[in-house]
Amino acid sequence: MAGDFKLSAQLLGHEADVRAVSFPSPDTVLSASRDCTVRIWRRGPGSPPAYEGTLVSRGSEYVNSLTFVPASKSHPDGLVISGGKDTIIEVKSPRAGSTDNAECLLIGHAHNVCTLDVAPSGAYLVSGGWDGQARVWNLDKWETQFTLDGHEGMSVWNVTALDDTTVVTGCADQNIRIYDLTNASAGQVQPTATIYTPAVVRALCRVPKGHPSGADIASASNDGTLRLWKLNGQQVAELHGHESFVYCLTSLPTGELVSSGEDRTVRIWRGLECVQTITHPAISVWTVAANPATGDIVTGASDGVARIFTRRADQVADKETLAQFEESVRSSSIPQQQVGGINKEKLPGPEFLTTKSGTKEGQVQMIKESNGNVTAHQWSTSQQQWISVGTVVDAVGSTGKKVEFNGKSYDYVFDVDIEDGKPPLKLPYNLSENPYERATKFLNDNELPLSYLDNVANFITENTKGATLGQSSSAQSGPDPYGTESRYRPGEDQQVHQPKVLPQKEYLSITAAKYEAIFNKIININKTMISSGRKDAALNPGEESVLQALREALESSKPIPPQALGLVVRIVTQWPYGDRLPGLDVLRCVAKYPAAADYTDPQHGTLLDVAVGSSVPSDSPANENAAMMGARTLANLFSSANGRSLVSSHADKAISFLERLAGVRGGDAIGPMNRNIRIALGTSALNLSVLVHREKLLSAEQRRRVLVLLAGMLGHDADSEVLYRAAVALGTILSASKAEAVGLDLTAAVRSAKERCPEVRVKAVADECLALSR
Repeated sequence: MAGDFKLSAQLLGHEADVRAVSFPSPDTVLSASRDCTVRIWRRGPGSPPAYEGTLVSRGSEYVNSLTFVPASKSHPDGLVISGGKDTIIEVKSPRAGSTDNAECLLIGHAHNVCTLDVAPSGAYLVSGGWDGQARVWNLDKWETQFTLDGHEGMSVWNVTALDDTTVVTGCADQNIRIYDLTNASAGQVQPTATIYTPAVVRALCRVPKGHPSGADIASASNDGTLRLWKLNGQQVAELHGHESFVYCLTSLPTGELVSSGEDRTVRIWRGLECVQTITHPAISVWTVAANPATGDIVTGASDGVARIFTRRADQVADKETLAQFEESVRSSSIPQQQVGGINKEKLPGPEFLTTKSGTKEGQVQMIKESNGNVTAHQWSTSQQQWISVGTVVDAVGSTGKKVEFNGKSYDYVFDVDIEDGKPPLKLPYNLSENPYERATKFLNDNELPLSYLDNVANFITENTKGATLGQSSSAQSGPDPYGTESRYRPGEDQQVHQPKVLPQKEYLSITAAKYEAIFNKIININKTMISSGRKDAALNPGEESVLQALREALESSKPIPPQALGLVVRIVTQWPYGDRLPGLDVLRCVAKYPAAADYTDPQHGTLLDVAVGSSVPSDSPANENAAMMGARTLANLFSSANGRSLVSSHADKAISFLERLAGVRGGDAIGPMNRNIRIALGTSALNLSVLVHREKLLSAEQRRRVLVLLAGMLGHDADSEVLYRAAVALGTILSASKAEAVGLDLTAAVRSAKERCPEVRVKAVADECLALSR
């Protein structure tokens, strides 16, 4: 009987969560991370094992899916395939470096590519993403061979290639779908069977032949349960043990299953029983993979570390490394909400650990120590003893004030204002949680599109900076630094200690929209144009159908219809200026898509040209709301890499447009007292500043023009949100370079804003700007 897994090596080098791993050969590991890199780790000749890591790929967006194509005649070293937030699937040789060109870039997904798998024979690649698409790729022609239909715009969390003709997908709609690729029609494959499950399907894997359950596949869900299925939909078993989301599943050559999840553990399942629990010193164990030859496993966790575990005695780490790992687990802080309600007075003392045995592998027992602390201990069946796995704490310390929501205590309960005129939604959050998982749960619970995910997760991160597990904090409900109309508006309590926010590293967008009202307005205006004889510019019935398809795509975060962009451009350029507003509203909604950034009209130019020319035409007095939509379109172009390239290559036009709105050049300011215009103006300027800091773009003169624009806003605006964004933008540019500020009296403008605005966050970021100005 196989023994316990023990730590073999820790792979240190990633700077953020390790989201995906692969173990293609006994001496080679691949890892992908939210630090935007893919790394390959090669085992050295010494013992205990040591691995040297090198970069295969470095991008500008996080990577969270990874697979490996086995060696072949055309690719004797195999291929590393990765995907992530930039929607592009990258194919590279494992011998390539981060600066080498990819073998191929696979384009087709419209949102984060969160799952990849290769057929066991290497015959094809299958991918899934947040856009609700699952695609099968031909690895000879490097193009989409089939699309797997039926997911209805819901995120495809996992794809598994069972064999050369069978693919299984797990979806956010709680369904597992089985596809027979021999049944394709016109490049599309419909599911041959659908398995309905009680929870969101996060992970899948094939069950080894000969498994005592007789199952073909295993699934894991947000409810912490593993379920074993026949391909005909019959459930044959459930495996219970995880205490939170299960993110990943794999199988071992021994026939056992392995799972990892949000409860910090990897669990080994033999038959229907958990035989080992490996606790990690992290919040989440995102991923686990096995080497089919050795049976060793590699995990990736939220602490940025990939770890290899082995059952082979000669591959176990040295005693010092093992002791360090065990101590890091033992010293972990476990949030109380993760283990449920605890009555300290009824807990046993330390003597329990030596007099009582556990009843099953992974069982957790709380102990009240002599100093009053509560410690957690996990039962190891193989060792027949309790293993210390951390100290139970309130997330912000025992003296921190908690917030009640739905009968539970949280460190924070934010108000999230998604739509004007409706009560805000509540977003509870504990510091022990992963911001992306809490954001995902919030969006799923409230049936909101996953396109909001990054904004919500970044909002959580920004508003909880400086608060850590096990430390007392009086900051219980910090303000939303980027709250605005139809976005996030938390309560009025201010943080006593304002964390540093400079430099800003993320681009912002203004994409929330009332699609029903917008598109109904366009249809009504179109009817009026037809009845008044303006059939030359009006939409015909076929074009109205395209408009309806565009609305459905925007509402479900699907790819927009190809012909829709030209239709929107026609509305905002050919319709009377007074009737363009709803069209401009749609234009700023589609600006976030890469396809929109690539659009060019022979007469009107790029989407940036269209936004500028149609929102503030040179031959008409500017309409404030139209001008606001133009600024929002510019801001939203930064949502894609294509959009950022468009803006940077036409930076003079973008800056001139903002200068026109602000009244810096070309006449009086447009809507100087209109908060919506000023926030859109500030957001666009802020995104330009991030472009300067992250991408090192814009010329010295262009940077100087943006600084002059921001100084004007800081010197004259009264709205706190406008002042905050302007100050963050100015400080972000100064963080990248101060040379362009020479001769500009930025200090006076920043001090003026600080004196006029009573909000703590504005004063704090103003102080950061003043420190940079010295």
